[in-house]
Amino acid sequence: MITSTARAALRSAAAPLIAGVLTLGCLTAWTLAGNAGTPAELRVTEGRILVPSNTEATAAFFTISNTGTTADELTGVTGPAGHQAMVGRDVEVAEGAHRMEMAGAVGVPARGALRMAPTDLDIMVSPPPRLAPGDRVVFTLHFRDSGAVKAEAVAVRPGRLGP
Repeated sequence: MITSTARAALRSAAAPLIAGVLTLGCLTAWTLAGNAGTPAELRVTEGRILVPSNTEATAAFFTISNTGTTADELTGVTGPAGHQAMVGRDVEVAEGAHRMEMAGAVGVPARGALRMAPTDLDIMVSPPPRLAPGDRVVFTLHFRDSGAVKAEAVAVRPGRLGP
């Protein structure tokens, strides 16, 4: 036989227990319906590296597509052995005058793309490798959540960045 004290304890525990079970059921249904999101799904394409015009540096460019529902961040890059590589951003310092500076972490939007270009974001490589048009250079792009992704860039002459 259940005493009145036990009955009161069961009644007071029933509401939070039912609320917890309902919440868990709703979250499970929401996840199974695909609404909980998917991790970033990155694809690095359209790799180009400029045939160097000097002995100081050159630049590489990629398009990073994310078909996932979660954003990610490009946190760094590793270039070919013996060459430093960094993510750089073109900054206007005066009308018609620009300089490059380290970009730090750069966002790759969910269901979007990050497109590098000479007048915005690129990968600076110093010293530049000896390249001829058509040569290929492998880079490793590092992402906050997706880890390391290898990508290849084809050497092109300046002004010929199109795919």
